[in-house]
Amino acid sequence: MLILLPPSEGKTVPRRSMPLDLPGLSFPQLTEARAEVLEALVVLCAGPGRAGTSDSAGARIRAAEVLGLGPTQVEEVARNAELRRAPAERADRVYSGVLYEALDLATLSGPARRRATSWIAITSGLFGLLRPADRIPAYRLSGSVTLPATGQVATYWRSRLAPAVHEAAGRGLVVDLRSSTYASFWRPDPELARRVVTVRVLHEVDGRRKVVSHFNKATKGRLVRALLENGDAPSSPARFADRVTALGWKTELGEQGRHGTQLDVVVTDL
Repeated sequence: MLILLPPSEGKTVPRRSMPLDLPGLSFPQLTEARAEVLEALVVLCAGPGRAGTSDSAGARIRAAEVLGLGPTQVEEVARNAELRRAPAERADRVYSGVLYEALDLATLSGPARRRATSWIAITSGLFGLLRPADRIPAYRLSGSVTLPATGQVATYWRSRLAPAVHEAAGRGLVVDLRSSTYASFWRPDPELARRVVTVRVLHEVDGRRKVVSHFNKATKGRLVRALLENGDAPSSPARFADRVTALGWKTELGEQGRHGTQLDVVVTDL
């Protein structure tokens, strides 16, 4: 089974560790593409001027605008400029948003942690696809950004990720929990779509349902945690829905579509 997760905007900055080793990451067929995106991001954020000059300050402001960052986030531009030398840590420790807090991989049982290393793959604007144990620096690059040297990040990865995802999926089920931005990085072909289940979390209040970001992320983190601890690897969307129901969630399975079969997980409280 392959579980596709989004990254998180929130990240913990590693301290006092070895820098990024691109060839050492999982999915080595992506190394050249990763190097190209890394170069484009570093060049954008470093700018042409020397540190402390008005040219440098102006370049960082322009880079922040490209990256969709506000005036109080300019320090993230400076961090991006140093990515080649920045300390790196396991991806599951760097990503620190709501989904990853709820998943809390570090506190899983030993067998569940071992499953996580082979079941989970994280989409990333900078690295394309990662395993939880891959060591990365803290960076800022959303999939919706358009880099001057490479174009829109999602479009760049769309033509490059298929071989890596197919390799990771093997003959098993693909559980897609990515947000809409990162779902556009890769779409299954018609054959693989039969083995893809896309999960949507709906918050129900007084009979009305809607997607609420915090509920969506927290529930997905808890769901993945429960799946890893349970250890069962369903082979079809229908069996996956039965497993999620057995784990205590209310589920509604839809019809198969172009990108897989949608499973709604309905929650009433956090």
